[in-house]
Amino acid sequence: MMLFILIGIIALVIGLLVFLEIKPIIALEAGGKILTFAAMFVLPITALVLGGVEHLERSKSTEFCLSCHPMENYGKSLLVDDKEFVPANHFQNKRIPRDHACFTCHTDYTMYGDMQAKMRGLKHLYIQYVGTIPDTLKLYSAYNNRECLQCHADARSFEGNRHHKETDTTLAAMKDNRLSCMASGCHDVIHNVRGLKDVEFWKGGVHAFKAH
Repeated sequence: MMLFILIGIIALVIGLLVFLEIKPIIALEAGGKILTFAAMFVLPITALVLGGVEHLERSKSTEFCLSCHPMENYGKSLLVDDKEFVPANHFQNKRIPRDHACFTCHTDYTMYGDMQAKMRGLKHLYIQYVGTIPDTLKLYSAYNNRECLQCHADARSFEGNRHHKETDTTLAAMKDNRLSCMASGCHDVIHNVRGLKDVEFWKGGVHAFKAH
């Protein structure tokens, strides 16, 4: 809907500018001045704002995240037929929305994170189009349990899991981010893109990115 509104505004601006070009004398009248101001300032600024909102919303999509070549294997890893692969398990079983899979688990790493995240995003754009893309992609900082707990906190399967209650402080340590959910021996198989050549893929995954 937003896209159609944006296209409509752009078409209206073009139409008004053409009209003013054909009959410039109208711009000298009171009503014409208002029309000219709207065509040259108000409507273009509105289109710019709406366009920005549309593109920011699109940046949440899995399709957008995987549109860069370096992310291709990360997309493939979501279709690994092995429940030990945490992102694949979540994606295939719809524990996260498939069309916003990357955004859901990496919110603080995106344009919607803090100012530091936005600056990193600009750095990524620079590297994508001008710089040299590294062979290995790494997070800037350790993955925060907050991203897991936004869904799992207070869930019976999380709170009642016997491994989460090995000691009196285990569960609290996970909630306080002192003990990573991805610690060795826990949920420690993530994308593992370097090992994709040795795995099998979910046969139903061919339509998964389209079937939201």
